[in-house]
Amino acid sequence: MNKTIVAPSILSANFNHLFADIESVEKAGAEWLHFDVMDGHFVPNISFGQPVLKNIAHSHHMVNDVHIMISDPYKYAPEFIKAGAEILTFHYEACRDDKEVFRVIDLIHECGAKAGISVKPDTPISKIFPFLYSLDLVLVMSVEPGFGGQSFMPDMLNKVVELKDYMQINEVKNVIIEIDGGINKETGKLARLAGVDVLVAGSYIFGHDDIKERIDSLR
Repeated sequence: MNKTIVAPSILSANFNHLFADIESVEKAGAEWLHFDVMDGHFVPNISFGQPVLKNIAHSHHMVNDVHIMISDPYKYAPEFIKAGAEILTFHYEACRDDKEVFRVIDLIHECGAKAGISVKPDTPISKIFPFLYSLDLVLVMSVEPGFGGQSFMPDMLNKVVELKDYMQINEVKNVIIEIDGGINKETGKLARLAGVDVLVAGSYIFGHDDIKERIDSLR
């Protein structure tokens, strides 16, 4: 990929005027819209579920990029895809074993979406190497999943470099690398240099008057 994709996270949007906020990032040039789904079990927080996604999914022309931080992704993946997820990313840690990981990936594809996998900061990126030929996206968390507004963890860029090197050596193609957590102009540049294709940003984008400038700065 040549152009860096920006995916504003609606977790940081103002839900009192959510559709206006979504329109503002789309007009400002964002290509993807990121949904952080939390169940209060896999992560210690609750955000929103399929009804919110369903109401939003067709209100814009951006790609619906859905990150499910939930237990039992196999059970819920079809529901989120039916609600409008075009890319569905689940957590490696939410699965019992590698066999289940492959089952979830296959199910996502069978339901018509692209499949992504994410790892928490403490999980070695090498854990997901066996699945790369089946995946469309890898999401590296640069904060601990479950809360917005955390500080960027620079050590996570080592994961991006390790992943990028592995993909090049083993000729893994067409897998997008995404990063989420504490992304702003400065950390976004570091992530791009490490080899990231998609930058998820929430509080850096939403709630400001210069949204277009901020999105442009991430590229």
